[in-house]
Amino acid sequence: MKDVKIIATGFAVPEHIVTNDDLSKILDTSDEWIVKRTGIKRRHISQNENTSDLATRVAKTLLSQSNVRTQDIDLIVVATMTPDNMTPATAAIVQGRIAAEKAVCFDISAACSGFSYAISLARSMMLTNNWRHAIVIGAEVLSKLLDWTDRSTAVLFGDGAGGVLLSQSNATHLLGQSLKTYGNKGDQLIAGHLDVSYDILKNKKKLSAFTMNGQEIYRFATHEVPRSILKACSNAQIELDQINYFLLHQANSRIITQVAKKLNQPLSKFGVNIDEYGNTAAASEAILLAEIIQKNRIKPGEIIALSGFGGGLTTATLIIKY
Repeated sequence: MKDVKIIATGFAVPEHIVTNDDLSKILDTSDEWIVKRTGIKRRHISQNENTSDLATRVAKTLLSQSNVRTQDIDLIVVATMTPDNMTPATAAIVQGRIAAEKAVCFDISAACSGFSYAISLARSMMLTNNWRHAIVIGAEVLSKLLDWTDRSTAVLFGDGAGGVLLSQSNATHLLGQSLKTYGNKGDQLIAGHLDVSYDILKNKKKLSAFTMNGQEIYRFATHEVPRSILKACSNAQIELDQINYFLLHQANSRIITQVAKKLNQPLSKFGVNIDEYGNTAAASEAILLAEIIQKNRIKPGEIIALSGFGGGLTTATLIIKY
């Protein structure tokens, strides 16, 4: 086996939609204010599906699009910052539900870079172990961690999942990558903090809501994402102009515009769906990839830059020949 390739993509989102006008009824905000600052018009919010439910829907979609049998799946990795539980892993729940008894399963937490991290990790494990097939999913139910009275975060996020089915290939598909962590800036974006009490009987074990320094994250993204993409291109020994599509984490439409400008690339090469889904963290790149492939906008042999950024803080860019 020389490399791995994407043979199927899929995504799943909750049916329930919350528009900006809906949020304006409970927050001091408006559709105009949200769209102007973020590009978000609405988001899908789960009413009864947990992270594993959305991830399982994606796994079933991936299998239905391929000739791969459930018993032939060697690995399942779920990237999420909103798992159902601390244990068992969301990936293990998915494995049980689709009866992929052979698969090794675990979750990874790298926030909005998680999907790209998970693909890189799954590929390495497949190459090392000569595994034939792996499912990689980014899945989030961020609504579980939001303070719905906090305008600075409540308007930004949505729920959803997306993923890919990876299989052995004799051709090279991952041309280059750049993964980086900025742990000294981790306190700029925090969710799910769990305090330890000196009095164990009074420890209510309640997870903290999502908090973010929006200005710092914006500055970080607009500076570090272009650097990540350039480094990945250098590693792949290709030029920016050779990339057919840039599929960035959908955090803010203004960030995408600024990255395009700094790379001197036309905005038409940058996929955007934040208007429909909002920021779905580890799921966003996967949902965008699946949507664009579903619309036949990416052809075999074309080159994609997948680039995530966010909590950790982290960046992750993969240059993939589809």
